[in-house]
Amino acid sequence: MEAPSVRVGILTEKAVSFVFNAEYVNAETGALVSGEQRALLIDNHIVYNGKLYKELFFDSVTPNASFDIKAVTIGVNFHWERKEDQRFRGALLLLASKEGIITINQVDVEEYLTSVISSEMSATASKELLKAHAVISRSWLLAQIEKNTLIKGSDKKYQTCYRDENELVRWYDREDHDLFDVCADDHCQRYQGITRASTTIVEEVIKETRGEILSNGDRICDARFSKCCGGVTETFEHCWEPEHHPYLAVLRDSTETEYPDLSIEEEAEKWIRTSPEAFCNTTDKEILSQVLNNYDQETADFYRWKVTYTQSYLSDLIHRRSGMDFGQIQDLIPVSRGTSGRIEKLKIVGTRKTFTIGKELEIRRTLSESHLYSSAFVVDKEEVKLDVPQRFVLTGAGWGHGVGLCQIGAAVMGAKGYDYREILTHYFPGANLNKRY
Repeated sequence: MEAPSVRVGILTEKAVSFVFNAEYVNAETGALVSGEQRALLIDNHIVYNGKLYKELFFDSVTPNASFDIKAVTIGVNFHWERKEDQRFRGALLLLASKEGIITINQVDVEEYLTSVISSEMSATASKELLKAHAVISRSWLLAQIEKNTLIKGSDKKYQTCYRDENELVRWYDREDHDLFDVCADDHCQRYQGITRASTTIVEEVIKETRGEILSNGDRICDARFSKCCGGVTETFEHCWEPEHHPYLAVLRDSTETEYPDLSIEEEAEKWIRTSPEAFCNTTDKEILSQVLNNYDQETADFYRWKVTYTQSYLSDLIHRRSGMDFGQIQDLIPVSRGTSGRIEKLKIVGTRKTFTIGKELEIRRTLSESHLYSSAFVVDKEEVKLDVPQRFVLTGAGWGHGVGLCQIGAAVMGAKGYDYREILTHYFPGANLNKRY
């Protein structure tokens, strides 16, 4: 049985430069094209070779043909954001929209996964870790396609935001991708085509796990992952819509099974201020280099971290990021925490305004120029003058949302000799591993 294809949104720009490295066929005209190409958006139409189009589809003539897209932004809104030229296999689709030309790569799922495994982490990671990641990446992708079909077929409006005069609760998933299945950045899964050279071991991993997915009953598991859970995993409903998935459970990232109730403020504070034993509590550079690409290694404090803000910087930052003028910031108060100690709702108290925000990614975006490492943090106020702290120190745990597989923890498990089935069983308790095609 053939693997399904997936449509991946690469970028949206007013002008797109791309290069066909072999012959491609223009489905609109039937003409064969190769070499450097350029498309512009004018009056909501694509201008290409002097003609106007609403969409353009270019298919490869030979199986291994590739094309380059120039100046693709990677790490959108993250601390390592940058542009690079990227190379892809499969077909190229251009769609006209108000925002720009939506550039989409249509590619075989297994080809897509080869790139994801090489883009999300180093292709030199242990084979068992790569196999586990192949299964969860495949599961997540097919679950999103399945979920999108259900959303489109439902009469109920899907919501990702609730707001009133006192609070904003918003989560970020991939439901805004209605013209393609998934995007190419960390918002979905990091996909960079064949730009990141895969290795023989990655190709073996994809072949050996071909069609393997995690399932829960008759549904494909919405298998999530993050860089570092911080010692205890988070549950789905504290980061996204209020829906419980039993396989995305709270668990200790360790051989120990007991963990404190980190939704209780005192327990969360004790946990975050210390450095308990966990698979992901490692400074082993060899293991970290297996999981993290070179730009991810620009950061070393994954398990526990600290950020210091001056009053003037923090008040300006929150004003810019939230669009609300709080005046001087007097306090940052956790209203509710999830199972890993990640703050689900945060009350921001200022001299002019008090407002509550959530969920975890909204908090991370509001308190950072890009993304705070996680929302699992405690706050120390220093040099308080007339109820206004002059400095805030955030001490935090983990990197990312902490739901599902912990990449650094799984890397340590792989190094310790666990096979990929044991890694999957640890992070997705109760899920079944089966072959879909």
